Amino acid sequence: MRPGGGGRGGRAARHFRRPEAFAHARDYLRGLLAEVERKNGWQLAEQAGYGHPRGIQRVLDRYLWDADAVRDDLRRYLVEALGDPQAVLAVDETSFVKQGRHSAGVARQYCGTLGKRANCQVGSSWATPARRVRWARPGAVPAQEWTDDRVRCRRATGIPDAVPFRTKPQLALEAP
Repeated sequence: MRPGGGGRGGRAARHFRRPEAFAHARDYLRGLLAEVERKNGWQLAEQAGYGHPRGIQRVLDRYLWDADAVRDDLRRYLVEALGDPQAVLAVDETSFVKQGRHSAGVARQYCGTLGKRANCQVGSSWATPARRVRWARPGAVPAQEWTDDRVRCRRATGIPDAVPFRTKPQLALEAP
């Protein structure tokens, strides 16, 4: 079974107001999963064959789509495809090394990937005996410097003012 569930976009496409928005979101996701040295707009656009990063950037700041519904569909797909009664939520320092400061939750914090403090994002994982899936919950901001700077949240990623700082154990309790 494909993540899209068949057809042109399957499950996720219905949550985008326009087909080109879905196409750019799909290219953005493919870029994030690709072996791209840096995951910035220019490099993700280049990976997708675009001449400019606007299409990739619009996924995050302009296109109208239901991110919660897409996340929920992805979760349902993962449960269907990878579901296992032995699955556990691994509350660890699953981290994504990042440059810059505009991705949600990026901060200088402990980065398990490097074994030291560094600029990174931190998420949790869903694990079965056969596979491990990284699961970073949108709107979950485990870096207090972000929630203390609401202008930065709105400007960089659109994190609503209502999203409070939560510790990693608190975030783990909210995981899917």
